Amino acid sequence: MTRLAYDIVDVFTDRPFAGNPLAVVYGGEHLDTSQMQAMAREFHLSETVFVLPSTMEGADYRLRIFTPEAELQFAGHPSVGSAVAQHRRGMVPAGQLHQETGVGVLPIFVHPDGRATLTGGAATIGAVLSPTPYLACAGLSEADLAGSPICMAGCGLEFPFVSVTPDAVTRAVPTPVPGVREVYIFSWDAERRLAHARLFAPQLGIAEDAATGSAALALGVWLANCGLVPADGETTYTVRQGIEIHRPSTMECAVSTVDGQVVRTTVTGMVMPIASGEIAVPPFLG
Repeated sequence: MTRLAYDIVDVFTDRPFAGNPLAVVYGGEHLDTSQMQAMAREFHLSETVFVLPSTMEGADYRLRIFTPEAELQFAGHPSVGSAVAQHRRGMVPAGQLHQETGVGVLPIFVHPDGRATLTGGAATIGAVLSPTPYLACAGLSEADLAGSPICMAGCGLEFPFVSVTPDAVTRAVPTPVPGVREVYIFSWDAERRLAHARLFAPQLGIAEDAATGSAALALGVWLANCGLVPADGETTYTVRQGIEIHRPSTMECAVSTVDGQVVRTTVTGMVMPIASGEIAVPPFLG
């Protein structure tokens, strides 16, 4: 039976056994989607990423990203974790790289010290949403809202952003709700430019995510849309996540705006090596 090399890394943390764990699988260009999905279920981490040869001009490599239940077009912690893991294996140099994802080619900068900085895609803002189903997905009520509108925001992937009081973040409980794929709840400390966040995605097989880099990027879009960052210039902010599930994670972010419009978002995090090995390839079922 064919076997492929893999690494397990913890992303968005400076110590092992914290942050968001990730499986990085190499040499799977001959696998089909069902085989990749089966391997992601076997690892049973929030995400498994397959590093593949690029198919788009300007990309250094291609990523395919899977939760235990579905393929994602883009995600933050697989992007950051796989870039650093490849560098440690000598597959890519430190410095500026470009990765091919389902949302296009995105820049990522690998720092020699085990960090990487991911640049998000084009900023998008959706319509204001009814709070009821999203609060229910977090086991909360309208009394927990912090007053800002609930809407979709993204820069590659869109998330429903729900701003709540600090104590509500701690009290929240993942609760499956029909029709709600995921919910991102957070409290915002404007003085410290600090968000305490949690993401529940039961329909993707993720009761709670320890660190969601793509949502941390999109938070900058939401902040700009709500007028909570200056209309011009770069604003840095920090997102902390995973505390409640004993996987504390830290994401250092920045959002750049011109005339109130987001022109760039970045998220930076450390990647810790945890394990390496080989995994058997499941049979082709097509």
